[in-house]
Amino acid sequence: MTSWQMVRLVAGVFILGSLAMGIPESPLFVSSWWLAFTAFVGLNLAQSALTRWCLMETIMRKIGLQAGN
Repeated sequence: MTSWQMVRLVAGVFILGSLAMGIPESPLFVSSWWLAFTAFVGLNLAQSALTRWCLMETIMRKIGLQAGN
């Protein structure tokens, strides 16, 4: 798995997890504040699309994942 694929996987898991913990109708509900984490991940995805730089991808490369095309 390449670094950009792992970034998308981690972002997807973070979004789904924070939605599950932030929506009151969810059986995993903890607090509505988890929706702020969903927004944070979304903003980081938008920032990385506009600037072509992603901190998570840099971290993934440093732990040994190969860069993708």
